[in-house]
Amino acid sequence: MKTPSIHIQDNGPLQVKGAFELVDAEGNKYEIKQDVSLCRCGASDNKPFCDRSHEEIHFKSAPRAERQTIEV
Repeated sequence: MKTPSIHIQDNGPLQVKGAFELVDAEGNKYEIKQDVSLCRCGASDNKPFCDRSHEEIHFKSAPRAERQTIEV
């Protein structure tokens, strides 16, 4: 199985890849058959999944992880 990873798309969704479960607040599991894109903009009519509404509302978000320098 592929290790799960989450990729933040600039101005778009979270792309989730690998083996994972997606569970709602009541403990119900979504049926996931492949990698998915999860909505970050809040405008999707198919939440929690992305339906590309971010393009229509011109959602802007491009976070970056802080780079850390490790001194040896």
